[in-house]
Amino acid sequence: MQNSGKEGISKRARPDSPAEGFHTPEKNVSEWQDADPDHLHPRHWGTEQLCCFLRRNGFEDPEVQRCFRDNQMTGSVLSCITEAYLEQIGIRFLGVRTKLYHCLRKLEHTDIMKVFNDPIHGHIEMHPLLVRIIDTPQFQRLRYIKQLGGTYYVFPGASHNRFEHSLGVGHLAGRLVRALQERQPELDINQRDILCVQIAGLCHDLGHGPFSHMFDGRFIPLANPKAKWKHEQASVKMFEYLISSNELGPVMEYYGLRLPEDTDFIKEQIGGPPKTNDSSWPYNGRSKEKSFLYEIVANQRNGIDVDKWDYFARDCHHLGIQNNFDYDRFIKFARVCKVDKEKHICTRDKEVGNLYDMFHTRNCLHRRAYQHKVGNIIETMITDAFLKADKHIKIKGSKGKEYHLSTAIEDMKAYTKLTDDIFLTILHSELPELREAQEILRKIERRDLYIYLGETQPPEGKEIKKEQYDELPAEIAASKPEKEDIELVAEDFIVDVINMDYGMKEKNPINNVRFYCKSDITMAVKITKAQVSKFLPETFAEQLIRVYCKRMDKASIDVARKYFVKWCMDKDSSKPRDGDVVAPELTPMKADWNQDEGDEKQHSEENSRVSKNLFSTEQLKFLSSYQTSMLPL
Repeated sequence: MQNSGKEGISKRARPDSPAEGFHTPEKNVSEWQDADPDHLHPRHWGTEQLCCFLRRNGFEDPEVQRCFRDNQMTGSVLSCITEAYLEQIGIRFLGVRTKLYHCLRKLEHTDIMKVFNDPIHGHIEMHPLLVRIIDTPQFQRLRYIKQLGGTYYVFPGASHNRFEHSLGVGHLAGRLVRALQERQPELDINQRDILCVQIAGLCHDLGHGPFSHMFDGRFIPLANPKAKWKHEQASVKMFEYLISSNELGPVMEYYGLRLPEDTDFIKEQIGGPPKTNDSSWPYNGRSKEKSFLYEIVANQRNGIDVDKWDYFARDCHHLGIQNNFDYDRFIKFARVCKVDKEKHICTRDKEVGNLYDMFHTRNCLHRRAYQHKVGNIIETMITDAFLKADKHIKIKGSKGKEYHLSTAIEDMKAYTKLTDDIFLTILHSELPELREAQEILRKIERRDLYIYLGETQPPEGKEIKKEQYDELPAEIAASKPEKEDIELVAEDFIVDVINMDYGMKEKNPINNVRFYCKSDITMAVKITKAQVSKFLPETFAEQLIRVYCKRMDKASIDVARKYFVKWCMDKDSSKPRDGDVVAPELTPMKADWNQDEGDEKQHSEENSRVSKNLFSTEQLKFLSSYQTSMLPL
């Protein structure tokens, strides 16, 4: 039976499968099995087996064979081979070197890839080493952590998890680094680099706790304020635990990685540089010559990375919001150029507008979904429940030691067991100690949420500092309007301070991007905002203050709204949008809240025209200089 409700709706376009360059396992095997009657994998070949393979593929030149024998080339170096490496061992002619490099690259694809059908990127292929990492308890844990935390309670389509996002980031990391390898062979990107970048993309979110950013952004700072803990740090620790507990070190070496150099490189991409001193190069995993590799998964320089590309596409798909950023186009134009003695990923000058659109998309997602007023209060209520349940939850970790919700981050064995399921564990527990926490969670299920009172913004330059957050409920409780009989206290209010920006606080991230021009693709240039458009934002950060009330009766809520409006007046903050409706007796008392911006601008323009009509140009200049001279020193 045909569903008439779906008539006229076109099916979502699926990107082409990135299968080019990969062949079926049978074809791959047949190319190299003749060179080795023992059917060893090419990475285990000796020098003679490698030379035999080259002869069968048309490289019978004795000079080429001699270079391989003199340098004792074996299959173990296949993952490190680049054209520059072949030149170092004596392959002098460019044409021979290029053909030889592409011939040897065929051996990289002898591993049977596993195909995942992803709703965002289509059919994606994963290297067997990545599959070994995916098939571990630590990675599978991500299936049970919602990507958008409490936002799922507002957007019913946002049911996706950290698991599929991590697969997508690993895939996009591979696409970008391979595109750079093919476009610029002189960068010496080898198979080891590609695998390490993909693993970092795959594992960058291993450290997320229940309900994702709610755990490290709301719960931990309140439950364990001394921890100074971020999910990136936990991702590094969880990656180490994943490798050790599943004995994957030998497997990584089997696939050509060098330990600990490559594991250091992976961890540095996830958690940042280990060195905090003033050394010229803070990383251990790769040298400064490959600095651009650190900009693929988590770009500390300007925030343009594959992590954002995947969550833009994936979150928009599940939220039902349009995504305006095309990462395929960025990959097409990506090039590495030298900037201040370091190599950075750059893009074409004509793409600068699209990058501003990318950060605008990020801002829109935060406003419409990630910082939704109802989603945020639900996460606040879940946090309250977790705080009340914290000391009564026991999670067994290493050596049988027990941990609580807030201390499980200290032990990765215990932390592996901590997922969104803790919500249901508390909700259905028989422990009498959890009754208060259960009641909060039941309120969420019944939709008896704390009441939203309104939103305001502090005046420029007077933003609320983090150490002042705890004082805000008491300040609002002290802002009692006159002639109000209901007395409210600090415990009745919840204040949520949200700092919105383009990813680099008040800075413009595009100032840290470099571009190349068609006339010279090797030269990196900076493009200022004034060179792009006058319609771009003047500021790149703002602070929103939202206030909620825990009381549920209508009389208390009506009075609480007036408390909030009065507090906004006292703090010289912006007028709440419904201020004139909920507190009509208060808002006329603040003059600048009742001045229309259009009238103010028109009045200014009229005064300017009158001045020009009354006075000549020379007289206006004299008056201006006279007024300036009369200003106090």
